[in-house]
Amino acid sequence: MSKVGKYIYGIINSNTPFRLFIPKVVLPQGEKEATEVVYTIPYQDISAIVTKSEIIDYTHMFKDTLVRLLVEHQKVIERIMGLKYTITPMRLGTFALDEEEVKDILSRGYGLIKEIFKKINEKIEIDVVAMWSDFSSAIREAGEGKEIKEFKEKLLSNPRGISVDDQMKVGIMVKKALDQIKDRYVSKIQNVLSTVCDCFKQHELMDDKMVANFAFLIDKTKEKEFYGKIENLNYEFKELLDFRCVGPLPPYSFYTLEIKKLQFQEIDWARKKLGILNDSIAKDEVKKTYYRLALSFHPDKNPNKPGTEKEFDEIKKSYNILLDYCQSCEQADQENLFFNEDEFKKNALLVKLRD
Repeated sequence: MSKVGKYIYGIINSNTPFRLFIPKVVLPQGEKEATEVVYTIPYQDISAIVTKSEIIDYTHMFKDTLVRLLVEHQKVIERIMGLKYTITPMRLGTFALDEEEVKDILSRGYGLIKEIFKKINEKIEIDVVAMWSDFSSAIREAGEGKEIKEFKEKLLSNPRGISVDDQMKVGIMVKKALDQIKDRYVSKIQNVLSTVCDCFKQHELMDDKMVANFAFLIDKTKEKEFYGKIENLNYEFKELLDFRCVGPLPPYSFYTLEIKKLQFQEIDWARKKLGILNDSIAKDEVKKTYYRLALSFHPDKNPNKPGTEKEFDEIKKSYNILLDYCQSCEQADQENLFFNEDEFKKNALLVKLRD
């Protein structure tokens, strides 16, 4: 039987209560419209934006279903932004069991959340994508370089003809030349737009036709200036690149929160892997223990010892698991890590920035 909990869209820097009625698409039964009630759960001077929802595992969903849920998630956040609230978004698919757990999340993450609000107050994200206007022409241009032309001429004059390996080599050379052109364009775009932003991130390119994929965090007062620079770039690269902008957005790329529910079995495995046998340990001791073991089992120091690399990887994994537990304890103002299950349950919830 499925559980009903609270779906969390994000957190606003206000404790003013409100309720919104937002049309949504019912999934997966059909395409009919329904109304979603979105409301606030306050804690001190902040509030979580939530809706009552069946708790669903988003990790194994079909892509088209996930995309539609993402659209709904963003639609609600944009509605909140339209009400002039600054919102720190939550990762897609964030659920709490009930209102008490939502308040626990707000309490544990309060310090981090308030620091984020200082950084994003009156800020927006604008995403910028640059695509080749004509990908085939870009490839042809890349193939016109002196080195490639000379190599092609050499192949054509070869009485043995052109082999598959020769064709592959030409393809590699053309790709390298195209990447060099792309790097110059990306550098130009970055240099121009970074002058009017607080910070930026480069995202992964989705396909070969994409040249640049940036997210920029900018002050709202500089939005007009930012779009002016986009227009100038569009003019400078006309017939070469097409620019597409999406925004204003909340700071998805910079300050999206996620909730991590730690598992006792993982923590217990990790501490045993590091040789921690006591029921509690200071956070600094975890770091010292890790460095001592990592130094002993580092593959560079044991080049001829079988299994060292695997052991080193497991030691590193153990440390990362315990680092999350350290952060969780810090959020509860607890100096030591406790390894009995009852004490662990009190600090099994971690509020962190998405990696």
